[in-house]
Amino acid sequence: MTLKETEDQIIEEFSMFDEWLDKYEYIIELGKSLDALDESAKTEDHLIKGCQSRVWLDWKKENGTLVFSADSDAIITKGIISLLIKLYSGRTPQEIASSDFSVVEKIGLRENLSPTRANGLVSMIETMKGIATANL
Repeated sequence: MTLKETEDQIIEEFSMFDEWLDKYEYIIELGKSLDALDESAKTEDHLIKGCQSRVWLDWKKENGTLVFSADSDAIITKGIISLLIKLYSGRTPQEIASSDFSVVEKIGLRENLSPTRANGLVSMIETMKGIATANL
């Protein structure tokens, strides 16, 4: 599935919910489905700076793509990072680096988060984009 197709799928999934409370529940469910991050990866150098909660992001290069894994100590934050992983894990560095991450705006996520969570979201995006750029 292309990045555009995945973005469209996520936009469609979020459009099924009328209330933001239901969307938050969906994000939480995404977080619960995230594969556990190996404890050895929960180190200071894997922590995303700028997040109120602790978010660890690990990655590896595999067949020309970047494969991300993550965890967080906060359930909503874990859901947010799992959404980004759903979008960008398994993509080439070029796809990630050139993405405008507009899907976050299209589903209304950023505007419906508290300011500190919105800052954390931006930090997650910048970290993933930075990893991709470093691997071009």
